[in-house]
Amino acid sequence: MEAATGDRICIHGHVVGHPDRHGEIVEVRGDRGEPPYMVRFEDGQTTLMFPGPDAIIEHVPRQRLAD
Repeated sequence: MEAATGDRICIHGHVVGHPDRHGEIVEVRGDRGEPPYMVRFEDGQTTLMFPGPDAIIEHVPRQRLAD
């Protein structure tokens, strides 16, 4: 798994009746975009996490800097 600051993360609910959780990766603490990630969820909670197989990273397009 690889991510960058600003990417979105979706963690699928793995129990019937539990909704998916969505958040923004605010800090990448691993090398080369690897976990752990500091994630701020939509409810305002921020947590350090090692995402499991139920997580999907949604890469946010980056603007290239003008030369």
